[in-house]
Amino acid sequence: MALSGLLFIFWRIVEFVTLIPIIGMLAWFVNGFTDSNQLTPNYILVLFITSVLAGAWALFTLIGYARTRHSGLFVALVDLGFVGALIAGVYELRGIAGQNCSNFSAGSFYVNLGPFGYYGRQSNSPWAANVNKPCAMLKAAFALGIMNIIFFFFTFVS
Repeated sequence: MALSGLLFIFWRIVEFVTLIPIIGMLAWFVNGFTDSNQLTPNYILVLFITSVLAGAWALFTLIGYARTRHSGLFVALVDLGFVGALIAGVYELRGIAGQNCSNFSAGSFYVNLGPFGYYGRQSNSPWAANVNKPCAMLKAAFALGIMNIIFFFFTFVS
C-alpha cells in the first residue's frame, strides 16, 4: 500500500471519528424536539442529516477501500458535495457562534430553542434543566462541522 493509500485511510478515520459526536449531539436535540411534539428547526436538521450521510459515506469508502481507489474521481466529486452540504449546515447553525455559553439565558437564539430554551424553562421541561448544555453542544457541533469541512476538502483535493 502506497503512502497515498495510508493517508486516505487516515483522513477517512479522522472524518468518521469527528462526525460521530456531531451525530450524537444533534440526535439529542432531534429527540428532545420529537418528545415535545415540535418540529426540529432547520439549523439543527441540516447539519444532522448531512453528518449522518457524510458519516455513512466515510465509513463505506473506508470499508470498501479496494474499490474506491479505482474510482477516485467519483469519490472526490462526492467529497466535494459533502463540503458544500457541510458548509450549508454550518451556515444554518451560525447563530450559535456569537452566544455566551456560560450565561446562556437571553437572546433570540435562546428563545428559538423551544423545549431547550426559554419556552422549555417556562414550562419546566426536563430538556431545559441545564440551560448552558444545549449551547455548549450546539457550539461543539458547529466547531466540529467546520473541522469536517476542512477534512472533506482535503480528501477532495488529495
